[in-house]
Formats: sequence, C-alpha cells, structure tokens
Amino acid sequence: MKKILLILLFTLSLFASNSTNKRFNYLTCDIQNISNQETQDTMYKWLNSDFGLEPYKVNYLLPLGYRKGVYKSYIPTDVYKNIEAELQISLKLNVKKNLFGLNEKYYLSYTHQSFWQIYSKSSPFRETIYNPEAFVIFPILDNSFFNLRSLKLALAHRSNGQGDNRNLDPEKYSNVENRSRSINYLYSTLRFQHQTLITDIELWARIPEEDATDDNPDIMKYTGFSSIKFRYFLDEHMVTLLARGNFKTHYGAIEATYSHPLIIDNAYFYTKIFSGYGESLIDYNNNIAKFSIGFSFSR
Repeated sequence: MKKILLILLFTLSLFASNSTNKRFNYLTCDIQNISNQETQDTMYKWLNSDFGLEPYKVNYLLPLGYRKGVYKSYIPTDVYKNIEAELQISLKLNVKKNLFGLNEKYYLSYTHQSFWQIYSKSSPFRETIYNPEAFVIFPILDNSFFNLRSLKLALAHRSNGQGDNRNLDPEKYSNVENRSRSINYLYSTLRFQHQTLITDIELWARIPEEDATDDNPDIMKYTGFSSIKFRYFLDEHMVTLLARGNFKTHYGAIEATYSHPLIIDNAYFYTKIFSGYGESLIDYNNNIAKFSIGFSFSR
C-alpha cells in the first residue's frame, strides 16, 4: 500500500506542476488593483509558479519494467528482481539569450533518473543517476536538402552519487565491489527536420580523469562516442528510435519509445524498449534487454 501511495503522490505532483497556471489564474483578479506594477508582476509570477523552469528530457513514471536475466548486485546483501519501476524528472532553465547576436539561448538543466526495486521486500533504489548540464542552442534556418535547424553545445556531468570504496579494508569488505560511477563530458547535437521527422546527430567526448580517481575508465568502450535519434510524429502519436555505439568495439545500445496522449491533460501513455549497454551507470558494461510501460508528463 505504501508503494502505491508513493507512486500516486509522485504522479499528482507532476500533474500539479503541469496545471499550475489553471489552478492559480482565478487568484490574479485579487492583484489587479495593486498600483505598484513591479509588485504586481512579482505576485503574479509567484501565484502562477512562473519561475522559468521547463521540461527538458522526458518526464516519466514507469511502474513496470521487465528485463531478461537478473541485475548484478554489488553488495552481497542486495538481491534484485528482474522487474522494477523507473522514474525520471528533467527540467531546464533559460538563463541568457542572444549574447552574440545569433538568437542563441543558454540553459542550465538537471535530470534525475531512478531505478526502483519497488517489487522487492525492502524496495531499494537500485540506481539513481544525477545529470546536471549547461548548454547553448544556436538556431539555424537551412532550407537546403539537409534542413539543419539547430546546433547545441553542452558541458555535462553524470554520476550515481556513490562513494569510492576501493580503499576500504579488503579483509572486512572483500565481497563489496566499488559502486561509484561518474563521467564528465562535452557533446554537440545537430538537429535536422524533414516535415514530421526530427533527427538528432550527437557527438560527445569524455573529459579525462586521473587514473586514481576514475571509477569507470572503459565506459566509452561500451557507450561509444556518437548517437542518432529519430522522432516521428503522426497525428497525436510520437515514436522515437535511438541508436548509439562504439564503431571500434561494436558495443552500443538501441532504444525505442512510443507515446500517446491520455484523456487527462498533460499526461501520456508511454512505453520504452531498451537493448544494449549503458542502461544505467552501474551497469554500463552489462548487456540488458528491457521493456517498460507507464506514463509520461512531457515528450
């Protein structure tokens, strides 16, 4: 029962965030007679929770995710099931515009992704990934065959927030593997549009770390340095297909998603299929095939 209530609270919080303007608009009539315009604007923003935050990546709650095989446990006391829930919250904030007169926009963003063993007895979070970014998007109006629409340049960090335990006493912690994972990287994205098809081509490079502090020195071997993502729109349907990998090692991953609006405003049926390496940081070098189904609150 506690698990169901937690999921409902999370869902309601996202509905509330998406419907804030509708909830508070009726209160704006109470501030129309305030003579100080700056005070009125400040109150209006507060009443409408207008702080500039927007959805970034997909915000979703997937109560059911099933994978073939079992998840590896890095602590002997943890026994994971092959069925779990997954949730993601992702927001961005526009902090600057048109600094160089190119109509570019500068953003800060944060994405929080969790894999929740909700069907296990103690319901632990198997993995949580923290992903802050800073990026700039340059709009491009290219009417040639390529139809290039934008260029994105970004600096990003991903980690699972775990401490480095490689220096622990091996006699006491001989069965405990290091769970710390992190990566700092630069990436760029070219976006193209052909009518209802949007294509993103992404290239990234890892910022080198010292060997003594590197939690995952071979991560690029499994994730690769490039990806291509297609988004296709048909009526209210949206389908995506992502492929990424390392051409030299032949490791990588494929991910497909489908979404369609529900009868509730700002909510979508959402399903995802993943196959390959890098589903999470802790399992970046494990091949995982997984099907997940649930809801999203942005696309």
